[in-house]
Amino acid sequence: MRSDVVRLFQTLPHPCGYFAGRTAQNLVIDPSAPELPHIYDLAVQRGYRRAGGHIYHPQCHACRACIACRIPVFRFRPDRSQRRCLARNADVEVGIEPATYTDERFASYRRYLQARHPQGGMDDALPDDFGRFLYTRWSPTRFIEFRHRGRLLALATTDFCSTGISAVYTAFDPDEHARGLGTFAILSQIRIAQAYGLAHVYLGFWIDGHPKMHYKARFRPLEILREGGWRDLEQPVGKG
Repeated sequence: MRSDVVRLFQTLPHPCGYFAGRTAQNLVIDPSAPELPHIYDLAVQRGYRRAGGHIYHPQCHACRACIACRIPVFRFRPDRSQRRCLARNADVEVGIEPATYTDERFASYRRYLQARHPQGGMDDALPDDFGRFLYTRWSPTRFIEFRHRGRLLALATTDFCSTGISAVYTAFDPDEHARGLGTFAILSQIRIAQAYGLAHVYLGFWIDGHPKMHYKARFRPLEILREGGWRDLEQPVGKG
């Protein structure tokens, strides 16, 4: 029998990953709950994210900058820049694979972290970290591989939920910057969601005006979760 009660825990304050000098806290759904797959599916629709086996949502005392966002895939139309990105990567093979560890995948993931997060604590990842962060035994996770002539260019960790795809994490070859693999991965996830009849691609959190989040607002229409409902992002909505 399913329980209607789900326990939530609040983390201790920790340094914010987006704003220097700020602290952050998260609400975390009880990781021991027996029906996490069902809970996760509903939680994604309510703006929660997954990291490893934890389902969380920012719950900061003095800041509301992190806003859940998603792309309504059947209304999406790529802009000129995105169409060019698709054309540049027309020679890339896209495959949906089980979420499992391989030395090749780990090497690609580790190389990306070393290039993007040097000296940040994530750049010294171990094989156990790969599985602990990207997937778990109950998550509906698939790896989307992007290959050129057999070589792995990018790996998108993707959760296939009942109403949409959650883009959990994408790692790509830092030497292939000209391809725009991060953008191409999202465009590919949009196409996959359309093919599967799934209505949305969930992109996690958007922060108005933050340079690390600017790329998300380029996928239009973009829906944001505000005041209990999803609505189109039309104009910047104010900083947290």
